[in-house]
Amino acid sequence: MAEGLANHFLGDRFEAYSAGTEATRVNPLAVKVLAEMGIDISGHRSKTLDEFDGESFDYVVTLCGDANDKCPLYIGGTQRSHHGFDDPSRCAGTEEEVLPEFRRVRDEIKTWLLEYFGVRK
Repeated sequence: MAEGLANHFLGDRFEAYSAGTEATRVNPLAVKVLAEMGIDISGHRSKTLDEFDGESFDYVVTLCGDANDKCPLYIGGTQRSHHGFDDPSRCAGTEEEVLPEFRRVRDEIKTWLLEYFGVRK
């Protein structure tokens, strides 16, 4: 969700990429709650950090504890930060029961991204 939100709201200043500590899938509920905001991530795919080996980034942001622990140190002036969010994909229940959690985390990530990068929208 963070990649889609960042590219949508900050795409005029940054290009965001996302990767996880393991390849899974893009959760259909993440696709759904971003579509509610007019953001299409249906073509995204799950990637691991290995795909970005050797790349240089201005910012490296980790969003969950597991990634914060496993994310390698990027050298070369990169600003690294961590902000932990709940993982809504770990919630149990029906789609109707879990969707509010995806929306809550989506909104929290959006708010944090805009504040962190100094954008008022």
